Amino acid sequence: MKKQLLAMIIGLNITAVAQAATPSMEEMWQMIQQQQGEIATLKQQLRKNDARIQETEVIAEATISAVEQISMAPSASSKTTFGGYGELHYNSLDRDDSSASKDEMDFHRFVMFTGHQFSDRVRFFSELEVEHSVAGDDQPGEVELEQAYIEWDLASQHSAKAGLFLLPIGIINETHEPNTFYGTERNNVEKNIIPATWWEGGAAIKGEISEGLSYDAAIHSGLFLDAGEYKPRDGRQKVGKARADDFAFTGRLKYTAIPGLEIAASVQVQQDIRQGEGEAIGGTLFETHVAWQRDDFQLRALYARWDFDSAINNIAVGADEQTGFYLEPSYRISDKIGLFARYSEYDNLAGSATNTAVEQVDIGLNYWLHPNVVFKIDYQNQDTPTETGYDGFNMGVGYSF
Repeated sequence: MKKQLLAMIIGLNITAVAQAATPSMEEMWQMIQQQQGEIATLKQQLRKNDARIQETEVIAEATISAVEQISMAPSASSKTTFGGYGELHYNSLDRDDSSASKDEMDFHRFVMFTGHQFSDRVRFFSELEVEHSVAGDDQPGEVELEQAYIEWDLASQHSAKAGLFLLPIGIINETHEPNTFYGTERNNVEKNIIPATWWEGGAAIKGEISEGLSYDAAIHSGLFLDAGEYKPRDGRQKVGKARADDFAFTGRLKYTAIPGLEIAASVQVQQDIRQGEGEAIGGTLFETHVAWQRDDFQLRALYARWDFDSAINNIAVGADEQTGFYLEPSYRISDKIGLFARYSEYDNLAGSATNTAVEQVDIGLNYWLHPNVVFKIDYQNQDTPTETGYDGFNMGVGYSF
């Protein structure tokens, strides 16, 4: 009896628990509706995600297409290049006869390069310069176009150019950015005898004869020395409505087959530096130089000579032959600091005196803050036959990019 009663109690408890755990029909309907709502929300979210994925795919495909088009057809700006250089100078010099001094600061040059690649074989290059910071009436400076030419490849290792270009003479005439040479000021020989920087208008070809042996040949406008003038630097016309009655011819051979060594020789011939005014006077310039780099030591040496055909003193007495040379050893103490010394001598002065040469000794250092940014300081001692040479210090900062 007790066992039957216990079984009945347990059975009643199980039934009660089951009835308590089982939801009513209304509760079950509410649960089903809630689950259907959640399913609808999930479907809507999935549809939004699918739309976003499709939109992302469209944007990605458009981006890839644009990149492919850019790589296949580069924009004009990607083929145009810009660069330039500049240099600020401070000079503190006294004349040998104590009659004058020079203490001045000058932003000597501000230059901008612009180039454009038309095709794999045709290109353009230009160089626009402002000298002495301010140009205009009664101002010390000038605005000059030093280069503007079209160059094209004729064949492998051979090219031609036409327009306004620097002549292939000397060491610094074509490469004269301030971080590429020693000394605040450019050397006197290339400045006064060659005379750098020297550009003309015409046409030229260049190429490689064999490995390490190259040539340059050009026909171009030439000097014009008016009556009473005899210095080549005064005869530069800078291709500004230049007299072109008589053209000049320039050629150069350069040897660079040995690493660190450059040997070159240039010749220029002009039949009439008077450009048809009065009796014709021919002029021939010969220049040769060596630039040798071995480890941290460098040596530059250059000789230049002008010969003018003047049998009846159409050129000032003693100026029918003008010469100059310099020697410049230098040593790179580190990547940042280099020391140099230079001895130069040039004679482009007129007169019947036996000695009309100008001698100058320069010593100093360059400090490269960056390979393309340089600070310079040097001391110069200049001697002239008339005791008008200047001695003192020069300092400068220059850059190129």
